Amino acid sequence: MVARGVRSAAVVGARQPGASARVQMPRCALAGVEATVARTTQTFARHTHDRFGIGVIAQGGQRSASGRGPVEARANDVITVNPGEIHDGSPLDERGRAWRMLYFEPSLVFDAVGELADVPSRSLELTVPVARDALLKVLFERLFAVSVESGLAADSLACEEALLALFAHVGRHHTTVALCTARQATTPVARAKARIDDEPSAMVTLAELAADSGMSRFQLLRAFARETGLPPHAYQMQRRVMLARRLIASRMGLASVAAAAGFADQSHMTRAFVRLFGVTPAVYSAAVR
Repeated sequence: MVARGVRSAAVVGARQPGASARVQMPRCALAGVEATVARTTQTFARHTHDRFGIGVIAQGGQRSASGRGPVEARANDVITVNPGEIHDGSPLDERGRAWRMLYFEPSLVFDAVGELADVPSRSLELTVPVARDALLKVLFERLFAVSVESGLAADSLACEEALLALFAHVGRHHTTVALCTARQATTPVARAKARIDDEPSAMVTLAELAADSGMSRFQLLRAFARETGLPPHAYQMQRRVMLARRLIASRMGLASVAAAAGFADQSHMTRAFVRLFGVTPAVYSAAVR
């Protein structure tokens, strides 16, 4: 856990057409951590992230179909999401909701919790999508304050101390060991997912995925949606967006990113990116650079 060089505290954001929305990505002083601040009436469709997410609802409330069942979160509740967990989100009423989130690279979480507990370092899951835990809220807000809100005054030691304090509590009270059997890892759907994961930018047909899986196209389509919560094409699009995010962070130009990630063009990538992250690729680029 090494704090990145402290950068400008400028906040970048984007308004979404068709909904009252403001999603911002303030810069975070910790490497491997991204911040989001949102105030919106927007409904987000089913999607995943490739990071652990922890945040706090600041105002209003949200209804979600999480990977751990349907939930509602209201002001002062802590919300969490695991990497790859299918979830959505809609406001409880027309006033919308506001939240702040931090998204953590999985390796950062595994290492932090692994220092504090004798658990398999690569098999942790956050256990509840909504936690009414006052101390967890305080620890999150402390980390957000020192790593995001401090801007140019962010202090590396303070950031790392706050990070470890947060995950010491998370590790003791809000994690479990995720078990994945060899049988689960070799199911037909797992093989289809693996082909998409290995090369999300590649053009692949449902017939090819079905052939790899030993199923008919109709069988695979039903099984894939049942096991992952998304049909194959939607899953592939989200994996392409995640690939695009990594390429943007590596400082590749946006047009080149769109081509490398398998999008038809840059506007196609932008639409998919906004649906998943709530901000445009250009906004994301400004936040991570």
